[in-house]
Amino acid sequence: MVETEPAPDGTVQSVDRAIQILEMLSEARSLGVSEISRQLGVHRSTAFRLLATLEARNLVEQEEKRGTYSLGLGVLRLAGHITARMDIVKDAQVVCDELTGELNETSNVAILDNGSAVNITQTTGTKLVSVTRQYVGQRTPLHATSTGKVLLAYAPNEVLLGTLSTQLEQCTEHTITDPVALEEHLQEIREREWAAAVEEWEYDTNALAVPVRGLGGKVVAALSVTAPSFRMSGEHFPVLVETLRAHARRLSTRLGSPGPDAV
Repeated sequence: MVETEPAPDGTVQSVDRAIQILEMLSEARSLGVSEISRQLGVHRSTAFRLLATLEARNLVEQEEKRGTYSLGLGVLRLAGHITARMDIVKDAQVVCDELTGELNETSNVAILDNGSAVNITQTTGTKLVSVTRQYVGQRTPLHATSTGKVLLAYAPNEVLLGTLSTQLEQCTEHTITDPVALEEHLQEIREREWAAAVEEWEYDTNALAVPVRGLGGKVVAALSVTAPSFRMSGEHFPVLVETLRAHARRLSTRLGSPGPDAV
């Protein structure tokens, strides 16, 4: 087995060595077991076990003819996730700027992350009375926000069941905290493809959100507009939803969604 003893600085030595191997291969492109063991300062058998573990995860691959190792496709897969995350932030900011420029209300894009909605971009309206609170990086509840409801409605089944089986926080007196009622509400969201939060997370504040789709038409984010409740009541929702959808379609296209009917 590969050693898992802690290093003096508290790190796990085998993990640190595995990372060192990846860094070596990123610089040298390919190396043999002997050279890797020499650079690590470990026995050849230890280097081989580390390489075997990385190879099993497709993070390195062996070049059979030369007997050396190089970075594997698994590294590219991991890097692709980072690139996709960076792309969605950049593209989402452009769309938020456009949406707020049209409505002069605060707009956000949120993604699903570990059981919460996480806001990755925001553009703030400039009206005298506006929602100016900074939401970027903030985790918000899936059941009580418009973006959270959209993300939860289209979330993997384990996320949905996990949320419905927990104690739902009562953020305001309007928050849906009954799992059965929430499940029925989510079905309505799937049918109409938009969600509203009417003073459900914060008093005097309403929000609308629509799904944003990526490759394969999968929902990858939610685009929302937030405003004081007196200025964005239920009678305004139909028109605002269509505006949101138009901007969400543009963001979906940027993210590789298959067509104009993605939202």
